[in-house]
Amino acid sequence: YDGKCVFCRIARREEPGTALLPCEYEDLVCFRDIRPGAPHHYLVVPVEHMGNCKTLKTEHIPVVKRMMEVGKAVLQRNNFSDLNDIRMGFHWPPFCSISHLHLHVLAPASQLGFLSRLIYRINSYWFIT
Repeated sequence: YDGKCVFCRIARREEPGTALLPCEYEDLVCFRDIRPGAPHHYLVVPVEHMGNCKTLKTEHIPVVKRMMEVGKAVLQRNNFSDLNDIRMGFHWPPFCSISHLHLHVLAPASQLGFLSRLIYRINSYWFIT
C-alpha cells in the first residue's frame, strides 16, 4: 500500500468521490475514468500496489487475464455487448500518469474521438494492448 498513490486509496475505499463498480474478484477494483475517452471508459486496478505494465512478469499473467475479464463484465453489465468494438490496454511508461497498474477499458472503440484515437492507439509507443 502506498498512501500517496490515488489508486491505492481508491482501492481501499479512502476516496469517497470515486464509486467502485461491482467486481467479481476481491483483489481487483473497477471504476469510471475521470477523463473518459469513450462513452464507456473504465479502469480495472489491482488492490495491491503494483508498478506499471513494464514491471509485469510471467507470474502476473493470471491477474492481467482477470483484469480483462472484469473489463468485459463491466461493459456487459452496462449494456454494451459488442466485444469486437472495445479497446483494452495499458499506457507504456513514461506515458502513464499514475504508476499503479491499471487497465483501460474503452467502448465503443469505433466512437473514440480524434484525441482518444491517438492516446489509445493500438500498440503504439505509449499504449499497449
